Amino acid sequence: MLYYLLYSLHHFIPPFRVFQYVTFRTAAAGLTALMIGLLLGPWLIRRLQKFQIGQQIRVDGPSSHQSKAGTPTMGGLLILVGTLLSTLLWGNLANLYVWVAFTATLCFGIVGFADDYAKISRKRSLGMTARTKLLCQSLIAVAIGIALHYLALHGLYNTRLSVPFAKNFTPELALWHPLGLPLALPLALFIAIVIVGASNTVNLTDGLDGLAAGCVIVAASALTVLCYVSGHARFAEYLDLFKNNYAAELTIFCGAMVGATTSFLWYNAHPAQIFMGDVGSLSLGGAIGTVAVLIKQELLLPMIGGVFVLEGLSVILQVISFKTTGKRIFRMAPLHHHFELIGWNESQVVIRFWITAFIFALFSLTTLKLR
Repeated sequence: MLYYLLYSLHHFIPPFRVFQYVTFRTAAAGLTALMIGLLLGPWLIRRLQKFQIGQQIRVDGPSSHQSKAGTPTMGGLLILVGTLLSTLLWGNLANLYVWVAFTATLCFGIVGFADDYAKISRKRSLGMTARTKLLCQSLIAVAIGIALHYLALHGLYNTRLSVPFAKNFTPELALWHPLGLPLALPLALFIAIVIVGASNTVNLTDGLDGLAAGCVIVAASALTVLCYVSGHARFAEYLDLFKNNYAAELTIFCGAMVGATTSFLWYNAHPAQIFMGDVGSLSLGGAIGTVAVLIKQELLLPMIGGVFVLEGLSVILQVISFKTTGKRIFRMAPLHHHFELIGWNESQVVIRFWITAFIFALFSLTTLKLR
């Protein structure tokens, strides 16, 4: 909205031409989201405390976490409001990619809100059943896949897969009917796996003060860079990326996500005044997965969010090992709890995981020219 208003005045105020540039609007969106979160944070914490919306701690977790019971949760609302409102203010709302990312984030946030509400109303650490939550996430992700399929029919989305380290290998994800009509199902299923996987792994990472927020900031920052270069003709050509003019506008969305998550981290840093809750972790994971799909970096996403992948794998391996052999690989899953139980204190785990996230994200960016 501000983009349209301020840029329209450039005929009368020439310096307002700056509002046409993605880089300037990305910085503006990030700062706007940051200020929204910092200003609303104290008010939201007080409201959540007033309504006794506190975190329920799992009884089988580390004993040190029991003191956190009752800390206000659903702080992800700060991130959701900051990201979406800032995108509306500074983004080009004629860009369909912006609306796909916006809608995906909002829908996953609604699922997370419902899960948090179930936990609070039942006063236990488990909200919606895993099957129900997974079904809701899958329906949203499949709907995104079908929407992108129809965008592809109009030449607005590339259904080929970008494979890291393989410039000339770009397999087609859409099946083609003998009459020439593409079928949406294979593409939609692949997209659903990417987005649901991203949403759930971020959710699993959200277990320590500041852990998920810091890792999201790193991953979203890397995606901000990727969105920009994917929408820039010269950079995309030089790096052998799928060039897409629509992807550039997602830079504003990612910048807003970085700013909003940073403001949340201000209140979530140890000792946390507020927790993210599923409304934050599911929406952030869904947003990260959706952006990766839109800019055709689905296979690079596991590297961008390497910590999230490790957290998810630790849970999968733990479950498989226990069910098949009756033994556990880790002292506790997700992985951050394992390191707590071997003697690392919470701040050590969080900061070391942040460093690992940064290394993963930096390495993912260095692979762009290695094709």
